[in-house]
Amino acid sequence: MQCFFCSQNLKTIDYKDAENLKQFTSSQSKIIDPKWTGVCSKHQRMISQAIKRARFMGLLSYIGK
Repeated sequence: MQCFFCSQNLKTIDYKDAENLKQFTSSQSKIIDPKWTGVCSKHQRMISQAIKRARFMGLLSYIGK
């Protein structure tokens, strides 16, 4: 299985794209393990950094409902 971001040839992950980042968080707003999402380690680090920035800016929640 190939990484979603490698297959789309994306170089950066934007923290302002909250809808795209929500698919990498669970229902409890935890960051999903790369084993389940299928992304490479380079992009997993970028995803986690973008999610943390989006949470700080108020675009994503820290906890689930």
